[in-house]
Amino acid sequence: MEQMNTKQMAEFISNNVRLKTSPVGVKFLKDQAEFPEKTRQPSIFLKKRVTICQAVTMARVHGWTVGLTKDDLICIPAMLVFGFTPAADPGEALGRLFCQVDFAKDEEGARKEIESMSRFANEEYQAMVLAPLQKGLFEPDTVALYGNPAQIMRLVQALVYEKHRRIPGNFGGKVECSEYLIAPFKNQAPRITIPGNGDRIFSMTQDDEMVFSLPGPLLAELVEGLKESGKMLGARYPVTFYQNFQPEFPKPYKELATELGIF
Repeated sequence: MEQMNTKQMAEFISNNVRLKTSPVGVKFLKDQAEFPEKTRQPSIFLKKRVTICQAVTMARVHGWTVGLTKDDLICIPAMLVFGFTPAADPGEALGRLFCQVDFAKDEEGARKEIESMSRFANEEYQAMVLAPLQKGLFEPDTVALYGNPAQIMRLVQALVYEKHRRIPGNFGGKVECSEYLIAPFKNQAPRITIPGNGDRIFSMTQDDEMVFSLPGPLLAELVEGLKESGKMLGARYPVTFYQNFQPEFPKPYKELATELGIF
């Protein structure tokens, strides 16, 4: 069988799991000159700065190819973890911010949490581009798929199928863009993320949405897992309801049935 290209794999995954929005491919760049043709930078196209999670929404909902540099961004926590600030100690700066907005009880505790977060060093990358995976514009470093818990379950089953890996998560409820965009790339492993406040306030992520993300090289394995995992059981999405049972009705229903000689 001919191997699928990125566009074909994206379409297969979307159709198989019936995703409401497009899978998003993400590429981290050393130079913004690497932006694909027709990339939209918010600072130029919209004349506004945005959050990284807004750029994800622009890609997965509107179908845009979005390029981001530090000049396009306004979310300070995300800029700190993505290395888009001149902060001498980004972790210390983020920890102070967590305390100031009551997301951490003290700076020592905040520092411990931040040490467990996936981050880039300052200027490790100069830019990033996000686009619907179906466009096939580049080989993605990370792929992010938004879905409800049942859809995420099916994606997990698929990626566990061949390598028998359990899928980890690292939950903090804030700055979660680092977990679903940076972590899969740096760790070369899939990730489950519960979107944080920013996703819900600024990028309109819905209450029923979670994120399943993976490094780009695992796409083919995900596709094969969707084809094979749980095949004997008919595992799929939407999950089919069990129907091999006889319902029980309240006593008045049974008495009427007896009276009428139905059974």
